[in-house]
Amino acid sequence: MRSSYDTIGVNYADLRKPDSRIERLIGRALGSAKTVLNVGAGTGSYEPAERQVTAIEPSAEMIRQRAVSAAPAVQGYAEDLPFEDSSFDASMAILTVHHWANKEKGLKEMRRVTRGPVVVLTYDPAHRGFWLADYIPELVALDEARMPRITDYQKWLGPLEISTVPIPRDCTDGFLCAYWRRPAAYLDPGVRAAMSSFWALGNISEKLQKLASDLDSGAWAQRYSELLNLDACDLGYRLVTTE
Repeated sequence: MRSSYDTIGVNYADLRKPDSRIERLIGRALGSAKTVLNVGAGTGSYEPAERQVTAIEPSAEMIRQRAVSAAPAVQGYAEDLPFEDSSFDASMAILTVHHWANKEKGLKEMRRVTRGPVVVLTYDPAHRGFWLADYIPELVALDEARMPRITDYQKWLGPLEISTVPIPRDCTDGFLCAYWRRPAAYLDPGVRAAMSSFWALGNISEKLQKLASDLDSGAWAQRYSELLNLDACDLGYRLVTTE
């Protein structure tokens, strides 16, 4: 099996460390589940250690980076889960659905194999307000093209609870919006390497040069001064949990 993360995922585990505050939200959404399926599991971020977890992941590179103590991983795809109906108390998919070839089929497969809640951490493509899009407006079109709408989840999974996931100013997980309060991080090619959006955008060197210039001149701090005293920010991340 091949996956884009066989390329993107090199050193991924070093750059994408689960944030404990987000981890608690996911844990609460999983409820009392004892057996959990993690779909698009990557290197194992946010897998609850106190539960029996089975992971499925298409990328051999990501599986290779899983810790020895991590849950056992099956190489496979969300759209064709190799499990019987109602095999798990709960299932989870963390910042992965936008990579699936057939999002509807993958989510319906999660519903099929799960007795209880299906929990998905995702991004609402209708959300606006992240300052990085002022420098790289292509991010908005990219999200609209690859992210399911929140209404799609209800159509595919049934009744849902949608909750906002505030992103802490010192978020330890290096996804796209994690550095909203640390803008210089986006100038680091090592940091960008763990964000699939930058792989999809291609050459954005001129846009990054504009950000660097604004950071040096103080224009960024002046323009986004309202962010400087926030401990957390709503950047469009949502926790989707089936009822």
